[in-house]
Amino acid sequence: MYAKRYSYESSTAFVIAIITLMFIGIMYVFFAKNGYTFASFVLVSLASLTVIYWAIYLKRTTRNEIKFKYDQKEVQESKNWVYDLIKSDNEVVFVAEVPGPEDAVNVRLVNSVLYIRGGQGFVREVPLDISEEMGIAEFRYRNGILTLKIRRL
Repeated sequence: MYAKRYSYESSTAFVIAIITLMFIGIMYVFFAKNGYTFASFVLVSLASLTVIYWAIYLKRTTRNEIKFKYDQKEVQESKNWVYDLIKSDNEVVFVAEVPGPEDAVNVRLVNSVLYIRGGQGFVREVPLDISEEMGIAEFRYRNGILTLKIRRL
C-alpha cells in the first residue's frame, strides 16, 4: 500500500498557533475597549479555541490522499489476466479465466462496466463498449472458465 507522508505538518501547526494567538489578542482588545468583563473574554476565547480545534480535526480527517487500491503484485497479476471478447451484431460473448469455486464467482453489468468477483480475492472491472439496453443473458462457469453472453434485453 502507498502511504503518503506530509512534511508540512509542523509548519502548519506553527502558523495555526500564531493565528490563534493573534485572534485571542484581537478578542482581548475588543473586550477591553467595550468594557466587557474578563469572564466573558475567557468564555469567548475558549469557544474560539474549540472551534479552531474542530476545524483542524475535520481538515485532517477529510484530507484527500492518494492511495493505490492494489499492491504491486496485484497490479502485475492484473496485467497478466486476459479475456476474450467476441462481438456480433446482436450479442457480445465474454470469456475469461476466473478462480473459483463456482459459488464465489459473482458477475454484474452496470453502466457498461462488467464487475467480476471470484475466489481468492479476485476482483476485476472490464469496461465494455455496449449499449445501455444490453444485459447478461447467459452465465456459465465450468472448470475455472467464465462465459457470459450479453444481449439486448
